Amino acid sequence: MFAVAAVGSAFAVEQGEQAPPWKAHDFAGQTVDFPAVAQGKPAIVVFWATWCPYCKAFMPYLKNIEADYAKHGVKVIAVDVKEDGRGDPRAYVKGLGFTPVAIAESDGNEIMKAYGIRYIPGLLIVDGKGEVAYRRPWSDLPAGQAVAELWDGQVRTALDALVHR
Repeated sequence: MFAVAAVGSAFAVEQGEQAPPWKAHDFAGQTVDFPAVAQGKPAIVVFWATWCPYCKAFMPYLKNIEADYAKHGVKVIAVDVKEDGRGDPRAYVKGLGFTPVAIAESDGNEIMKAYGIRYIPGLLIVDGKGEVAYRRPWSDLPAGQAVAELWDGQVRTALDALVHR
């Protein structure tokens, strides 16, 4: 029962634009309605896959971000995409050490298309009004600590601007 609002173009949803709303299923089969699930608060939306070395490098930082901003109602929406059959996405999410709203790949790939995500991890922050406040720019850094720390800083800067308005 995946549904996404019409996007209007095949181009990426950019910073300053409205994020397309969608309804999709989590790993338990429950329907998640975005942006309603964020309850008017900022949400970090990350498109990831079990095989992605950049995702593996960044997820521990995302765990800390979620903990640091939970008092502001910030939610992490983890959208599984582009799986190749080698990993177990459900086990991957359980092993993260925090509990994001986790969307199954069966719906995740369609959400990825609607947002124009071309590489993973796709990383956005959607403010409480449904507008994209941050979209991760391209980086030529290799997977690992340096790029994860770069994204950590960018996400925290964007969140600080939203929660301290």
